[in-house]
Amino acid sequence: MRTSPSSPHTGPNRRSLLGLSLAAGATLAVGASPAVARSRPPASRHDARLQTVATFQGAMPTGVTVSRTGRVFVSFPRWGDDVSFSVAEIRGGKAVAYPNPEVNRPDINRPSHHFLGVQSVVVDAAERLWVVDTGRIEWADALGGGPKLVAVDLATDKVVRTIVLPPSVAGPRSFVNDVRFDLTRGYAYLTDATPDGPNGLIVVHLATGTSWRCLDDAPAVRPVAGFVPTVEGRPMLNHPDAASPATPLNIGADGIALSPGGEWLYFCPLSSRRLYAVRTVDLIRPGSGAMTSSVPVHDLGVKGMSDGLETDEAGRVYGGDLEDNAIVRRGTDGSFHTLVRDDRLVWADTLSVGYDRHLYVIANQLNRQAAYNGGVDLRVKPYGLYRFPVGSGPARR
Repeated sequence: MRTSPSSPHTGPNRRSLLGLSLAAGATLAVGASPAVARSRPPASRHDARLQTVATFQGAMPTGVTVSRTGRVFVSFPRWGDDVSFSVAEIRGGKAVAYPNPEVNRPDINRPSHHFLGVQSVVVDAAERLWVVDTGRIEWADALGGGPKLVAVDLATDKVVRTIVLPPSVAGPRSFVNDVRFDLTRGYAYLTDATPDGPNGLIVVHLATGTSWRCLDDAPAVRPVAGFVPTVEGRPMLNHPDAASPATPLNIGADGIALSPGGEWLYFCPLSSRRLYAVRTVDLIRPGSGAMTSSVPVHDLGVKGMSDGLETDEAGRVYGGDLEDNAIVRRGTDGSFHTLVRDDRLVWADTLSVGYDRHLYVIANQLNRQAAYNGGVDLRVKPYGLYRFPVGSGPARR
């Protein structure tokens, strides 16, 4: 996959972008993603560069992150599988509850002190593991104190910080999905991917724990209306049982990534094939919390349908191409290229660049869940964690 290249640039290409001041309910003036399923030949490739890091015979994983010393952490959301722990470290090829079994116990009476439904995990530049907890168990409403960011010091394996997202920022039907950190400026950025709306970006001021929403339900963060992807050669739709009609997924802002210098924040709705970017200065300027829908958005073009996003220290952006069992990369010239295509990459979920200059990816067969197949679970264990070389380290700051 490729777009027209232009001058080298580590951030969004200014000649190929259209900056949009998006008001709530406004229409994007750029080309929207095609909503209908597209025809794809079945993937039939095994790439020798794609190495298995770990396999999972139990619950379905979603998140992955790697520390400077090579420690690997994964997360398991509570979506209906038997989840013994929601955060784990891979030790000797096996997932072990992290930082301890007690904090992983989903105690609904103390929602701010326990992991309820962890969607993703991210190691920051200070070697802390941050846990993104949706606060939701099997799609029930989030409890007050449930949606939160939790920091674990990797030197001591102890929880050192909890930032609760208030209901005004992450309400009962919110689904905080992924996060990126800029410790230099002192902010964290999250996506709210909820299928129930509103979608948006969430900004957290790390020193105070204050948080606010931006681009609340603006067109760029919302799913493309009527979007029907083709995954493993089949249209993917919400179809929880044989008696229910099949409907589009309608999942909004999901993947998120930060440029190496922290100037640009990239994001994408899941129900879309486009990549977007905003200047972080527009998210953190005084009063931005009240100006929820007036942030200029830049359309970076079609990258394929992606779940997670990632950047490397060279300024390149990575995403899955879920319709092609592939990983794509956007170069600093604005062009997109397929890096690897492999049968094992069934639903490339979270991506993480390690200091070993490899991209780590969880492939969890999410599209085979019963909710999308008339109530029939088509997942085939094990799920996989893979890596392949990309020649660059992570963009952490």
